[in-house]
Amino acid sequence: MASSPPPPPGTTPVPPAAPAAPKAAHPASPKPATAPAAVQPQQKSAERGDLEAVANLKAAHAAIKGELSKVIVGQEKVIDELLIAIFTRSHALLMGVPGLAKTLLVSSLSQCLTMSFKRIQFTPDLMPSDITGTEVIQTDPETGKREFKFIKGPLFANMVLADEINRTPPKTQAAMLEAMQERRVTVGGNDWKLPDPFFVLATQNPVEQEGTYPLPEAQMDRFMFLIYVDYPTPEEERKIMKMGTSSSGSKKIEPVLSGQDITVLQQLVKRVPVADHIFNYAEKIVRVTRPKTPDALDFCRKYLSWGAGPRASLNLILAAKARAILNGNFHVSCDDVAAVAPGIFRHRLAPNFAAQAEGITTDIITAKILEAIPKDKKLD
Repeated sequence: MASSPPPPPGTTPVPPAAPAAPKAAHPASPKPATAPAAVQPQQKSAERGDLEAVANLKAAHAAIKGELSKVIVGQEKVIDELLIAIFTRSHALLMGVPGLAKTLLVSSLSQCLTMSFKRIQFTPDLMPSDITGTEVIQTDPETGKREFKFIKGPLFANMVLADEINRTPPKTQAAMLEAMQERRVTVGGNDWKLPDPFFVLATQNPVEQEGTYPLPEAQMDRFMFLIYVDYPTPEEERKIMKMGTSSSGSKKIEPVLSGQDITVLQQLVKRVPVADHIFNYAEKIVRVTRPKTPDALDFCRKYLSWGAGPRASLNLILAAKARAILNGNFHVSCDDVAAVAPGIFRHRLAPNFAAQAEGITTDIITAKILEAIPKDKKLD
């Protein structure tokens, strides 16, 4: 083997290169994962999108109130609770004496939302097929074959106004409430899915009870809110008289949100974060209403026959989420839970005879519960 030539004079000889190290038997340690770095911008983008959606919802909330103010005076809390029911994919029951614009409010709200709307006036002779739909026999012009065809009833709409729901017999009420819960109707052995979004806003007259069929407690529990529509203030009543007797005529209500917008906002409500303390607070104010449990407060044992069930707990959190984003917040506070509690408890607490004799209503009991349960202390 020939030797390499000597280096030129004045230069430093270069040592031979070291032999390459053998490859390790085990695989090389992996490089730092890049997935989090790739996911993080997506997460930030999603959060930005949610924050923008919350801001847009707050603006839409103000716009809806502005449109409704063209025909409705006051009733700010009623409007908020109706919107909360809509954005949580729930239903609401309005109760108030005649002449307080319950029907006008719901029909005007439907004009703010670009969705199909149907009104059902409940009467004692209304049958289930009158609201769900019925099958009719039709003849095919080509084959001459006779077959059944389903004609959809007024329930097949995005927003349904069930006017004076307590005036129809229990059989029709049950068909209505089944559609509310299952979001479908069954006719002739076939299931027909109702459109999405779908929500029912019902009204009930508490004054004239002759010839009415009051909703049982189990059926009223299907509604998220029992909204009490009260009399207007003196200033509001003067404004109502001026608006209703002027020659300017009714103003046109412009649409603000579409059905697709409502569906997106319903998903946004579910993504609103809730701290454990809020869950504990909502759980506590529900459990203290149950008079036969160790958690019950003394006045609940004294004045209630039974308390709220788990559906009240679910609705407290959902409604608090919707209330938070309607106010432009992306987190839920105990104040949000307390604000929606009266409408959720109103038809879920059963005052006993002692409460009725002393004039203690569910609203009074709810106020005492909220006063007794602290918002700023750690709850077990």
